[in-house]
Amino acid sequence: GLATGAWRLEAFRSKPAKGKRRRDANDPDVVVAGGALTSTGAKAVAATAEALNLARELAETPSNHMTPTILAKRAEQVARSRRTLSIDVLGPREITTLKAGALLAVARGSAEQPRMIVMRYRPPKAARTTKEVLGLVGKGVTFDTGGISIKPAGGMEEMKMDMAGGAAVIAAMGLIADLEIPAEVVGVVPATENMLGDAAMKPGDVFTAMNGTTIEVTNTDAEGRLILADALTYCARQGATRIVDMATLTGAIVVAIGEVYAGLFGTDPAFTELVREAGDETGDLCWPMPMHPGYDPLVKSPVADLSNAAKKRQAGAVYAARFLRDFTEGVPWCHVDVAGTAMQGDHATGFGVRLAADVASRVARLK
Repeated sequence: GLATGAWRLEAFRSKPAKGKRRRDANDPDVVVAGGALTSTGAKAVAATAEALNLARELAETPSNHMTPTILAKRAEQVARSRRTLSIDVLGPREITTLKAGALLAVARGSAEQPRMIVMRYRPPKAARTTKEVLGLVGKGVTFDTGGISIKPAGGMEEMKMDMAGGAAVIAAMGLIADLEIPAEVVGVVPATENMLGDAAMKPGDVFTAMNGTTIEVTNTDAEGRLILADALTYCARQGATRIVDMATLTGAIVVAIGEVYAGLFGTDPAFTELVREAGDETGDLCWPMPMHPGYDPLVKSPVADLSNAAKKRQAGAVYAARFLRDFTEGVPWCHVDVAGTAMQGDHATGFGVRLAADVASRVARLK
């Protein structure tokens, strides 16, 4: 609590704020009453604080200093400092080869090239306790203008934090390695900007996702679900047997349940309950939301397989989750909509880091 409570982003001040020394995300001050920081539990606390502060730093950093390319480089730093972590960063050529048309559709309006960040944690074979492979997917929109369906100017500066889900996944992958959790985990972060360049996607355009599904874009500000669609498919094809995605996906979830709980959607009741319990344990609270077949007609398009946004203002968070379900390749999956919990005012919370690590720990106990 001391390390996370004291942290503030100071890197962009010419002078530290009054009464504060300059800090960075990897500089937690952990105080342990009665002794040195030597116990396994204390080291886990320190690692958790470091991961939380890293996620907060990545999310709060101004978007001109946190482009998709820079975010990928920060993920490489996390991976290369841990022997059980590996990383592949896919650029436009590789993404095109994968036929990830939904991610490319969002990226086409920006001068910044997209990245697909793929991190993999492999514990020693002798230490593994399960054959399950957990997939973590995080939305990595490093700045979201809304595209042609442009957002209001007021508060748009906060859209640098539209990659908070991706930041949480990157930080969680480092934490999972530090905690030596005995289960394999693959983390996928699709990273791009959503801008208004002359090649930007337009309402009414149709694109083909990695799994062959055609998508009509009815709202360019519903871009997060587009990039997650390809990332979910890719994660499943990388061998994930269970997937959790985290994304600042909809304002509708904030209207529905506020800023205390994240919205939790899932296709497998037992796995959804596992994620909910992990939220209760860590304080990253998740409230179960419906995924009833009655919502299926909402996502249909008159000109393509799916539409990316509803034309009526109803069940917006459910719509987004139901849209994503078609890209999970049948793998048990949970979607955590962190739009209300990833930020408090101008600051990122690091929501999802502890949740993801605890889910990994619970998956490690599955036989």
